[in-house]
Amino acid sequence: MKTLYKFLTMGVVLIGAYGCKKELNAPPKNAKVEGNTILDQATSQIALNGAYYNFANANNISTDWQQHQILPAEFAGYLGYGFGASPSEENMTEGSSGTYWNESYKALNSTNGVIKGVNELADNKFTGNRKKEVIAEAKFIRAYAHFKLLSYYAEWYKIGSTQGVLLRDELSTLTNIIKKRSTVKESYDFIIADINEAIANGPSSNPNHYATKWAAMVLKMRVLMSRAGTGDYAEVITLADNIMQNSPYVLEASQQSLFHTIGLASKEVILGVKPQALQPTDPYSKTRQYFPGASALYVAKGALKDLYANDPRGSWVIGTANPNAQYSPNTFYFNKYNAQGVAPSALTETDYAMRLTEVYLLKAEAIVRSGGSLATAKTLIHQIQAKAGITAISNNFHYLAVEAANTPDAVLLELYKETSKSMVGEDGSEWMALLRFPLSVVTQLKPTITTQTQYIIPVPKGEFIYNPQFGEQNTGYSAN
Repeated sequence: MKTLYKFLTMGVVLIGAYGCKKELNAPPKNAKVEGNTILDQATSQIALNGAYYNFANANNISTDWQQHQILPAEFAGYLGYGFGASPSEENMTEGSSGTYWNESYKALNSTNGVIKGVNELADNKFTGNRKKEVIAEAKFIRAYAHFKLLSYYAEWYKIGSTQGVLLRDELSTLTNIIKKRSTVKESYDFIIADINEAIANGPSSNPNHYATKWAAMVLKMRVLMSRAGTGDYAEVITLADNIMQNSPYVLEASQQSLFHTIGLASKEVILGVKPQALQPTDPYSKTRQYFPGASALYVAKGALKDLYANDPRGSWVIGTANPNAQYSPNTFYFNKYNAQGVAPSALTETDYAMRLTEVYLLKAEAIVRSGGSLATAKTLIHQIQAKAGITAISNNFHYLAVEAANTPDAVLLELYKETSKSMVGEDGSEWMALLRFPLSVVTQLKPTITTQTQYIIPVPKGEFIYNPQFGEQNTGYSAN
């Protein structure tokens, strides 16, 4: 009899031995895996599916990825709540503490169960390189979850800080749940080690709602841009070149078509989040939260509408004025994922974790930040703009603004604007791009941010109750 690993829904996770049940060996592919005996390649894949289920923050009806879209864009000042401003819009972040915490630790525990179970199996239980690939995919999810925690709950911008991530590298039990948070350097080192294995052993091809070595390269680009250590920008450029030259991904001809017509069938999507089968029928689906509003209404703010002025994307990303203007003035329907009035469907419920557009923009930023050619960086920006209908022939204001940027700071500002327009409401690119500026520039672009304390959110207070060895609360917040 094997140990049956039970993945619970809270940060505190237990492990127990149960009688083996045959039906647990083959649940539906998109089902939540509550427990699993990992016996061979087939059951390893079932367990891995459970890890992906937690990566998507899924439940029985839907994948709850929307806060990956909303919260960072609220922090950046581009999206908001349609029935009155939320504290997150003004970077008052105390109330956001649980947003990514629970989902990340659920994903971590399920991936650690996969890694442990698969590592214990003999190599001859697998065909070809599949054993290494399963572990690599699990380590991709583990790296993604740890980096999400680092980016929102740790002082990622201070390599010498003690306020890093509570790293989970093994299945949680009563004997190991009490643990101290790691330093920021230790957090980066652990995350990058996982990513390196995902790159080395991850599959080169997979359905794009599963991870590949290419997705791992994109994740490493994100991590290195945040760490910004010696040689990190040069490696970002190398990774980008590898993806652009050797991967199967190509930029979509039309950004609007990608979101409103093509979806996961687009060759630009490196990693997407596939909706659950019944998700469009959910009365509180993502689509309905954007239009016309269900239990909540999430809207584009005036700052985003202004950013799109003279940009063709504004005509399809920004909808009509929010009818609840008395509660949330100067806000508009956010139509990026669904044209206004369109009924929910698998297309409108699809989410996007990584697209090739991000690779171009991160490469351009790394070139500028490393003292490289501004002309090369501008060319990369123009390649992305062209997919929105902004070209030299169009003589568009935004094209000309990039051309007129003749200093590194000016190009970085245009890059930030393009990143926000291209990537807003996806997985936090607009927020992290903002925070890579010096604080003085961040404050100019988002005046409600006056201290780096506002870059991150507090560790949930429950962690200090159940894990007394965790350590200090994030600077500026209380553990009580």
